[in-house]
This record gives sequence, C-alpha cells and structure tokens, in this order.
Amino acid sequence: MARWKELPATLDQRERQLVVQLRRLKDHSGLSFAALAARTTYSSSSWERWFNGKKRVPRRAVIELAQACGTDPVRLLALHEIAEEARGTDAAASGEGKAGPPVPAARVADRDPVAEADARSAPKTKVLTGALPRPRSRLRYRIALGVAGALAAVFAVGLITGMPLRDDASGTAPASNAATDYRYGKTYACDVSRKDNGLHAGYSIARDSLLDINSTGWDVVEAQCLVRWHGSDPGDTDGVYGQRTKDAVTAFQKQRGIGIDGIVGPDTWGELRR
Repeated sequence: MARWKELPATLDQRERQLVVQLRRLKDHSGLSFAALAARTTYSSSSWERWFNGKKRVPRRAVIELAQACGTDPVRLLALHEIAEEARGTDAAASGEGKAGPPVPAARVADRDPVAEADARSAPKTKVLTGALPRPRSRLRYRIALGVAGALAAVFAVGLITGMPLRDDASGTAPASNAATDYRYGKTYACDVSRKDNGLHAGYSIARDSLLDINSTGWDVVEAQCLVRWHGSDPGDTDGVYGQRTKDAVTAFQKQRGIGIDGIVGPDTWGELRR
C-alpha cells in the first residue's frame, strides 16, 4: 500500500482529523483515485487534492466517498461539521464574514474531534412536549461533558481490569458455535468447516468488518479461528485482537499477496473464507 504524503503543517487539527479518517476509509476499501472518480461525481484530481490537504473537502464528497466504500457516512459527516466550525473560526479571526467573540486558544486545543464526532453521530434524545429547549451551544457543552465522563469511566475500568478500551462494533450476531454473550478472557474452541461457499468457524458471518489492535468480540474469535486454520498462529482464540493476532494476520496477508497491514478488512475476510 502506497504511503500518503504528509499533510500540510498549516492544516487545522480538526480538518486534519477528517482527512486522516477519509484516508483510512480509502485504504481499507482498496479503491484508487481513478476508481473513486468512476464511482462518484468528482474527478481523480479533485480526490487527490482533498486527500493531500490541498483543498477543503466538501460535504457532498464525504457522502459520496462513504457510499462508494459501502459504509455509513454519519460519523464522517460529524467530523466534517467540526472541521467546518474550524473554518468559520479562522474566517472570523481574519475578519471575514460576521464578527463574533474570540474563541480561547486553550479551549480549541483541548477539543477532541473524534470524541465530538461520536457525540454528534449518537442518537439524540427527543425534547419532551412543553419543555423549553436549551440553547444549542449549551446542549453541545452538556454532550461534550457527558462524552468526557463516559470516556473517563471506561478508561478507569480498563486500567483496573486490563480490558481493551475499544470493542468490536460490527454488530454481527454470533453463529451456531457461540454462546449468547461474548465473554472477555474466555478461550473458544475452533471448529472450521466449509459451508455457504466459504469457510466458517461458527462464531460470526462477518465479511467486511474492520478488526485491529484492541478489537474484541465474536468477529475476532472467527478471524482467529480462520487464521489458525490457514496455518498462522494468532495465540489464544479469545476474541481479543492483540499483537500476536495482528502478527498472524500480517503473515497470512503476505502469504496471500494482499495488502499487508495486519488489519482484517474486506479483502482479508475474503481470503480467510476461501
């Protein structure tokens, strides 16, 4: 996989975070600029400028990229909205557009674009009939506090129990070999067989979920069993995507001649199921 050019140092942190996430999506999809141009209404040169931070990415391009890669654009659009706020702040600071109160530098630096995107893309609670809605700025502040508190609680649990801070979010239901609930730290037996035109270990039917370090759950158990069946040792089949599992996936990718990044994505799933 070709290395990306370094993004311009002058690029705002929130704009940079958006571009980084778009780059990751493109990498995992395996689509070239030419392929994106064929699947969207934008030219390959436009995509090149956006992915290298030369031009700001338009909202419509974010939607079309997500559609071309077969993923939900909600989280990316939340990042785009945050980046647009940064653009508005820069314009106000330079005297463009409507003037407004200055934004303290410390407050801008402490913002986490990914956490804010998760908060914005989460389901919103409806306001009860007759209740007065709070100002938008105060609502955002309360959401940010809630997200920060939740992350702090999860981080504290992770330190105490040693559990990874990110779980697999594919939503794939466990298959016949699996119990109803995945249990962290338990080792599962592998019984790989061929059915439905592919190999299955009975824990997941995933074919396009992304797995990397700290992913957990049934999809990871399935991937570990299939990697072991193909001759690479992922360690315990416990549903925890650790460094040993990543090394086994990397070895498998080298063997099959596909993108070597140690991440299980659509291409790697396809080979694992062969």
